[in-house]
Amino acid sequence: MARKRAAKKKADAGTTSTAEAVVSKSRGRGAWRALDAGSGLLAASLAPRVSNLAWRAATGRKPPRNTRNPELSTKEAIAWAAIGGATVQVVRTVARRSAASYWVRSTGGLPPGMKSLKDSGR
Repeated sequence: MARKRAAKKKADAGTTSTAEAVVSKSRGRGAWRALDAGSGLLAASLAPRVSNLAWRAATGRKPPRNTRNPELSTKEAIAWAAIGGATVQVVRTVARRSAASYWVRSTGGLPPGMKSLKDSGR
């Protein structure tokens, strides 16, 4: 009889740890989603300011307000689009990589859903 109770206790302990792992994993996924979304929002709010600073550094002038205006040269409109687009992507990449690095430092593992480059052969 004591063996049956010990076996049942062992089985219950295994079930509890599995259930706890599922809950912990779902919490981690939600936390990562919130952190990733927050970093994206931060990048979206910073990108226009950084784009404007990059334009001023490159040209010494204020950035164009409306690229459809015919008084603005096509060359300048395309340059603004290139600088603006590249800057937005750089800011977004830096913010999201910083969030992922923070996650790794905090948890010791990759964010949920992210695969290691070592496993992919890269």
